[in-house]
Amino acid sequence: MSWYALAMAKHEGGLYVAEIKRRYKDRVYVTHLLRRVYRENGKVKQQTLGNLSHLPPEAIEAVRASLRGQRLVPVEQAVEVVKTRPHGHVAAVRAMLRKLGLHEILDPRPSFQRDLVEALIVSRLLHPQPKLPTVSWWATTTLAEDLGLEGATKDDVYFALDWLLARQARIEARLARRHLSERSLVLYDVTSTYYEGRHCPLAAFGHNRDGKRGKRQIVFGLLTDREGRPVAVQVYRGNTADPKTVADQVHKLRERFGLRQVVLVGDRGMLTQARIDALKEIEGMAWISALRAPALRQLMDQGLIQPSLFDQQDLAEITSPDYPGERLVVCRNPYLAEERRRKRQELLDAMEADLARLARRVAAGRLKRREKIGEALGRILEKHKMGKHFRWEIGEGRFAYRRDLTSIDQEAALDGFYVIRTSVPAEQLSAPEVVLAYKSLSHVERLIRSIKGVVTKVRPIHHWTEERVRAHVFLCVLASYVEWHLREAWAPFLFEDEEPGGHEDGSPVRPAQRSEGAQAKAQTRRTPEGWEVHSFRSLLDNLATVARHTIRIPALPDVLPYDRVTTPDAFQREVFARVGLHSLAPAGRQKASA
Repeated sequence: MSWYALAMAKHEGGLYVAEIKRRYKDRVYVTHLLRRVYRENGKVKQQTLGNLSHLPPEAIEAVRASLRGQRLVPVEQAVEVVKTRPHGHVAAVRAMLRKLGLHEILDPRPSFQRDLVEALIVSRLLHPQPKLPTVSWWATTTLAEDLGLEGATKDDVYFALDWLLARQARIEARLARRHLSERSLVLYDVTSTYYEGRHCPLAAFGHNRDGKRGKRQIVFGLLTDREGRPVAVQVYRGNTADPKTVADQVHKLRERFGLRQVVLVGDRGMLTQARIDALKEIEGMAWISALRAPALRQLMDQGLIQPSLFDQQDLAEITSPDYPGERLVVCRNPYLAEERRRKRQELLDAMEADLARLARRVAAGRLKRREKIGEALGRILEKHKMGKHFRWEIGEGRFAYRRDLTSIDQEAALDGFYVIRTSVPAEQLSAPEVVLAYKSLSHVERLIRSIKGVVTKVRPIHHWTEERVRAHVFLCVLASYVEWHLREAWAPFLFEDEEPGGHEDGSPVRPAQRSEGAQAKAQTRRTPEGWEVHSFRSLLDNLATVARHTIRIPALPDVLPYDRVTTPDAFQREVFARVGLHSLAPAGRQKASA
C-alpha cells in the first residue's frame, strides 16, 4: 500500500491519513481515514480511499511515515550494531574518582598524563594486569575513547608512572589535609610482596609473608586514617625490618604533613621498645601498641595481672614501674583463649605424631647416624613451630622425646590475654577507646589484603627500576583509595556491614558482632528492597553489562553511525546514583543523530 499511495500522490494528488474525533455522550471516538486530495473543475476535493481504524497504532504511523516519503524496512534490517563496549563499570568508577576530586588532587591542570593515570587507576580496579595488556584492555571498553587515549602506547604508560611518582609527595600531602588533623589517630602497618626477576635494586630476600620461597621481595608501609582510608605509602628494600620504617613515617607526619600532635597506632612487632623510646623524645607524638608475650609473662609473674580478676570482667587498666608514663590496658578475650587452646592442641598432636614416626624409624634401624636424626628432627620443628613445648634426646641409633608440660601450662595461662600500651592520657582516650583504637588496625590489614591480591593486585611486580616499582605501588594505593569509597557508597548492595562495630555486651574486647541487617543480607542474599546482594567484584561485573553500542542504519547511508547506551535496570540505576552518576553519556562527547 505504501508504494501505491506514493505513486497516486505523485500522479493524481496528495494522500494523507485524516484523524477524525467525535464525541458521543461521555466517550470520544477516533477514526483514521486514508484520503486523497485532488482538484476537479478548479475546486479542491477529498476522496476517502479506506478506513484504517482497525489497524494498530504503529501500523497507522507506518502508513503516515510512508506517505511522507520515508522508506520503511523490516525491523531486523533497520539498524546494525557495529560495535559494543562495556561501559557501566568504567563510568561508575570514573564517577567516584571525579566525585572525590582525585583527578584534581593528581594535578589541577588537565593533561594527557593525568588522563593516563586516571585510566590506570580505573583499570587497577576493574582489570589489574601488566601494563601492555592494560593498554590493550582500554580499547575493549569505553575508557580509551572517553579519555581520548585511543593511541596510547606502553611507553606513554611508563612516562605517566614517572609523572605520577614526581607528584607523590604533593598528592599525599593533599590527602593528609583532607583526612588527618591535629590529634588524629593514624594507623600504620607494613607488609611485603614478592618480586619477579632480579633487576630492581629494591628487590631483596627477607621475611617472606607471601609463602613464595626463593623469591625476592619488596617491603612497603601504609599510613591510613582511623577508618582505614589510605593516605600515604613508602616502599623499602625487601630485607628492611618493620621497626626501621617507623622513623620515616614520623618524619612524614610532622614535616611533610605539618602535624604536631598525632597518635600513631602500630602492632607490637613494629612499635618495639626501641622505637617507643625514640617516640618519647618527640614532643606531641603519642602511640598505641601492645606488649609481646615475654613482657606479658613478666607482668603476670610480678602479680600485676591476676587471672581471677577477669572472671567477671574482660578489661582492666594497670600501671607498672617498668613502663613509666604509660597506661597498660589488660584484656582477656575468652573466644581468643579457646581458639588458641584448640590450635595449640592440634599443633602439639600433629608434631607428636611426626615425632612418633621418627622414633619408629630410629628404633627399626632405618635411621642410625646422629646427624641424620637431627636433620629429620629439624624438618619436623620447622614444619610445626612447636619445639618449645617438647624435650628430646638424640644419640647414635637413639631418639626419645616428651612433651614439656610446664612450658605448655605457662603458655596456656596467657591464652586470651593481651596488654595494650599507650602514652595517650585518659582524658583524651578512655581504656575502652584505647582498645578500639588498637583493634582498628584490622582496617589496614584488610586494605593490605585488597592491595596485594583481592582487588588492585599489586603483585606480581615486573618493573626493573626502583622508580617504576615505587610508582606502581603508589598507583595501587590510589586505586584502593577509590575502592574504599566505592565500598562505602555501595555497602547496602554488598555483603558489607553497614553498621559495623557492635560488640557483645558492649565490650570492645569481645569480637565485633555483625548487625542484624548484615546477617539478613548474608542469609537471604537479598537487600530489604529485594535486590540481589553482591560481592564487590560481582557488582562491577553486573554494571559492565551496561554497554555502549555504535549503531548504523544501512537504509540511510548518509546518516553517520551514532551511539546508544544500554538502558540500566532499576537496580543499576540505584547503584549508579550512589556514586553521583545520573547520565551515562560521557561529558563533551558529540553524538550523531538520525
